[in-house]
Parts: sequence; structure tokens; C-alpha cells
Amino acid sequence: QVQVVESGGGLVQAGGSLRLSCVASGRTFSSYAMGWFRQAPGKEREFVSSSWFGSTYYADSVKGRFTISRDNAKNTVYLQMNSLKPEDTAVYYCASDPVWRGNYASTSSYRYWGQGTQVTVSS
Repeated sequence: QVQVVESGGGLVQAGGSLRLSCVASGRTFSSYAMGWFRQAPGKEREFVSSSWFGSTYYADSVKGRFTISRDNAKNTVYLQMNSLKPEDTAVYYCASDPVWRGNYASTSSYRYWGQGTQVTVSS
């Protein structure tokens, strides 16, 4: 069982920045697939970004604005969000899986999820 805890959400004006953090338990964090997803009211949960063994992936909607990074010594993955837009408003979820399941953008590829953190971007 992997425990996943996100932090760092909040309210920011359009054009501003936020950094989300996510800590996952376990001794082999460096090999974990780590992902960020988001869910806006009335919408399905959608892929934002993921990191696995040095490779990073982004949704087209955030490419060039968001950056995923990880500190394996701290069992932590970050999502730096710049140039935020009102449409980025959502609950952001961190996801983890010690086993790579092949589709970095699918919710079904990650067994362990955090509780979510709210990001609100005002216009």
C-alpha cells in the first residue's frame, strides 16, 4: 500500500503561479510512476502530467506552462504551474504506482491516489 499526500493548492489570479507537492510512501520511490490529474466540477478526471524513470509527459493544454519534477531523496513529486488560466481551476490529484502499466495518461494506470488539492484561478 502506497500513501499519497498532496499539498500546495490555493487561490491565484490568472497569470500567476502555484507549485503542488506530492509525497508518496515507500522505499523504491525512484521507480514509481507518478502522475498528476485534475477534475473540474461536472467533468471527468483528466490527465495533466506524469513522470517515470526520467521521462516526463504533459497534456497539450498545459504543455509549456506546467513542469513536473521529482526529488527521489524526499519521495516527492512537484507540479510547477505557471501562467495559470481560469480553465485550470480544478481539484488536482496526485497518483502513484510502483508498477509501470504502460499508459501514462490513464487513471487506470495508477492504483494509489491522494485526496486532492483545490486550485482556483480567478480572472
